Amino acid sequence: MTSTSAVPPLAPTPLVAPVIVGARPLSPAEVVAVARDDARVQIAPAAGARVNATRELIERLADDPEPHYGISTGFGALATTFIAPDRRRQLQASLIRSHAAGTGAEVEREVVRALHLLRLQTLATGRTGVRPVVVATYAAMLNAGITPIVREYGSLGCSGDLAPLSHIALAALGEGEVRDASGALVAASDALAVAGIAPLVLEEKEGLALINGTDGMLGMLSLALADLDNLLTVADVTAAISVESQLGTDAVFAADLMALRPQTGQAASAANLRAFLADSPIVASHRDPAVCTRVQDAYSLRCSPQVHGAARDTLDHARMVASRELAAAVDNPVVTVDGRVESNGNFHGAPVAYVLDFLAIAVADLASIAERRTDRALDRTRSNGLPPFLADEVGVDSGLMIAQYAAAGIVSELKRLAVPASVDSIPSSAMQEDHVSMGWAAARKLRRGIDGLARVLAIELVTGCRALDLRAPLQPGPATAAVRDAVRAAGIAGPGPDRFVSPDLESATALVLSGAVAAAAVSAASFTTPENRPAFEEDDDHIAR
Repeated sequence: MTSTSAVPPLAPTPLVAPVIVGARPLSPAEVVAVARDDARVQIAPAAGARVNATRELIERLADDPEPHYGISTGFGALATTFIAPDRRRQLQASLIRSHAAGTGAEVEREVVRALHLLRLQTLATGRTGVRPVVVATYAAMLNAGITPIVREYGSLGCSGDLAPLSHIALAALGEGEVRDASGALVAASDALAVAGIAPLVLEEKEGLALINGTDGMLGMLSLALADLDNLLTVADVTAAISVESQLGTDAVFAADLMALRPQTGQAASAANLRAFLADSPIVASHRDPAVCTRVQDAYSLRCSPQVHGAARDTLDHARMVASRELAAAVDNPVVTVDGRVESNGNFHGAPVAYVLDFLAIAVADLASIAERRTDRALDRTRSNGLPPFLADEVGVDSGLMIAQYAAAGIVSELKRLAVPASVDSIPSSAMQEDHVSMGWAAARKLRRGIDGLARVLAIELVTGCRALDLRAPLQPGPATAAVRDAVRAAGIAGPGPDRFVSPDLESATALVLSGAVAAAAVSAASFTTPENRPAFEEDDDHIAR
């Protein structure tokens, strides 16, 4: 699989509506719009009054001779150490510099932008005590396309994503390195100067406010929700192609059979399969029991809606957790609505970490059943008449034999990535932070898992479309034919002598990830009722990606 840590391409020109920050909780789609599509951000007017009010409270407490955590004290295990007023600016800068301790490869641009946006949203709630200039600076950096360099390792997911958030804050101070809007690696101070942004000089409480939060893991969860909305539809498409091309039956997907087991996701996937297989001459050709004497298809064909549906239900649960977290104002200490400044544990990433791990299980199983469908198509003893490995000249050509090896290797890795990170914990900060969520690690492995799933589905897509062509003169149904035509239009080969396979698999993966496969199937399919159409279709921006 391709590493998720590659240096990103140049930022595209924003073509989407601005995202308003600080008016209400952000939606996952708004996070994606800023992270991937470079939507500009605007601070809601009401946010300014909230930020001003809480800052005034922090400044009063800063003048209090009694120590207040995070305002006039040290941090973590040094929370009882009083810091004199003339040393507090140095304290804030030292906090950011010391906590910007990430190491490893660069994190993807979209992840950094999501992380940055979500911290900005929390700052704009007025619950953190920062000055308005901090909010304005974070917004200006996003709009200028300045992407701080964040490294792969450093976060334990408690107190939130400290190291990744510290790298964002460090850039706002004019220190460290960033990528500018063109993708060039430059000094943060130079990027800020070009954009006309003054580097921040942090005051009391602001250092903590910039780095205490679950923003990295939540940003990656938001991106994963969008990816999996697409890939779950693609999985239904490729399953339909496999069922059709392997002469499987669509009778097992009937609505009344699904109603006997009222699982929401299963019913949705079965409805997709029925729609994608509707009006298929290939399926119709073997409906007559006198022609087809098989009693049952293999589980990988027959149980596709059960497995895909369970993944859909898992995604819905993750979406619920994400929506709650997107409504949160996570900081420690936090300024309450009634003006108290209270220590708390809301930065702990367990709620997000659990669903990230849960999704990794679903991703691994989706890929597993897709690989089994692919393998059946290539085995002449199970494919119902297809040539071995879909080869052109059997014995001379190997067809798609090794493409299945690639799918099998990816599935094996996805099983390892499905081992939960959130059950691990390793103490830090002199045992003050003695239980951590590992949510950042859970998010990182989920991203790799999603990449792997897309590739396994792409291999099933290439295999299934070649198998459909080998059923000629019988023709596929409208939906699967539209997908097959999109695959061919992308230059991916059909039946014929062996050729260099890898470029076809890369092109198919790009087609899957772009949303083009799902869009082609949905646009040509016959759904019995509008509400049965896959939900992603309502999001035109998502299809465009």
